[in-house]
Amino acid sequence: MLIAEDLLLLLTDDQTGKLLAPSAQVDIALGGALLIELALMERVEVAQRGARAREGRLLVGDRSPTLDELLDEALTLLAASEGKNPKDVVRKLGKGVRGRLYARLAGQGILREERGKILGVLPVHHWPTTDAKHEREIREFLAHAVRNGTVDDAHTGALVALLYALKAAPKVIDPASAGVSKKELNANAKRIADGNWGAQAVRHAIDALNAAAASGAIIASSGD
Repeated sequence: MLIAEDLLLLLTDDQTGKLLAPSAQVDIALGGALLIELALMERVEVAQRGARAREGRLLVGDRSPTLDELLDEALTLLAASEGKNPKDVVRKLGKGVRGRLYARLAGQGILREERGKILGVLPVHHWPTTDAKHEREIREFLAHAVRNGTVDDAHTGALVALLYALKAAPKVIDPASAGVSKKELNANAKRIADGNWGAQAVRHAIDALNAAAASGAIIASSGD
């Protein structure tokens, strides 16, 4: 599964189907997840001094299909945004992705869609869990990671880094179950987020997400 799919699963309450973080923050994190995925696939890189774009700007290498529709669309968007700062692209990458990921997860029988209305007028969608097996496995990997402050694979590293950027690690990973205090969990999540488990482009993708949040590009709103 995509990093973005696993991230959305973790950020959706199993029982209520509601988001555990503000929806605007989740959307930009999903954009960051797509960027990280493509960086790990070595489809996207960050320009070094002397490259065809300014140092620190996005470059797209391999533009061939990835065999995943969402990644292909993200790659096309990045190709059109080549030469831009990563933090200026992550919001665009995440636009409209959440609903499509939910539909994919529902199609796999992992979630189910529930429709309702607020005050009998405003339509809302909730996505409670139907089959939690995959999510339980992911949570076990995450608990092991924050217990030790290290990761064995880039996929887990990306999830920890994204959760840390959202300040959602303690909401998703129960400190008691991981055998650490909340303070230790956050410290180890930060150590992983700052680690060298991914390529330089991955580091820039995570920095872009943090920069977008710090600059106010993410407007907090209630989960929906």
